[in-house]
Amino acid sequence: MPNGTAKKIDLSKPLLILAIALVAGQIIYWGVQAYSAIWGTTGNYPREISISAEGKAISVPDVAIVKTGVKTEGMKIADIVKENTAKINAILNEMKKLGVAEKDLQTINYSLTPRYEYTDKGERVSKGYTLTQEVQVKVRDFAKIGDVLEKATLEGANLIGDLQFVIDDPSVVKTAALADAITKAKAKARTVAEKSGLRMKKIVNIYEDYNQYPTYYSAPIGMGGGEAMLMLKAEAVSAAAPTIQAGEQEVKATVTLVYRVK
Repeated sequence: MPNGTAKKIDLSKPLLILAIALVAGQIIYWGVQAYSAIWGTTGNYPREISISAEGKAISVPDVAIVKTGVKTEGMKIADIVKENTAKINAILNEMKKLGVAEKDLQTINYSLTPRYEYTDKGERVSKGYTLTQEVQVKVRDFAKIGDVLEKATLEGANLIGDLQFVIDDPSVVKTAALADAITKAKAKARTVAEKSGLRMKKIVNIYEDYNQYPTYYSAPIGMGGGEAMLMLKAEAVSAAAPTIQAGEQEVKATVTLVYRVK
């Protein structure tokens, strides 16, 4: 070196970088140790595992839902409203005579729409109005379903929709389906643990889902076909008032149990 002097080397920056690296490494190590202690991660085992199962419960429907109504056409609104209302009121009165409670009678549609026709020249000509009124009837005595259909049509009903059977209060059967699903899921979890060597520690979460499908009935007079209301002749229904069996209704519950494993 010139003049016999040695060059000074500044070690402060490398030491500072090394110190920061060591501290960061220690923090990461502590974090991994804490995470492992909390979550129990050992080897390549998963921390959690989900077990799903489906449970079922069978019940007999206790309510039949009948949709019926009146479609009236005419030139004057006042006339068709009067005629339609009189028929609907007569139908409702007959339902009450058959023992249907007030709470089980509900108007589900009331619509008034204009009618038009087109001439050979393409001109639109008014042909009056169409008034449609529909009611939903809950029948709790299935022996009276045929009477409900017959009385409604005899009083002027010319619309009949789907006849469906439902469980009025499904909570009991849902609970039974859920209990069945949980029992099956726990049994499956025990099998998984035995065959895989995993240790099921505890359930940390649960998910559930229900499937309940109403029972539909299609009669030869045209009931069925989705939500459509079909035009019927009163004599056709009264002559064919059927004896109807409600059958059984199945409710399904799917449960997923999430286990902490070790």
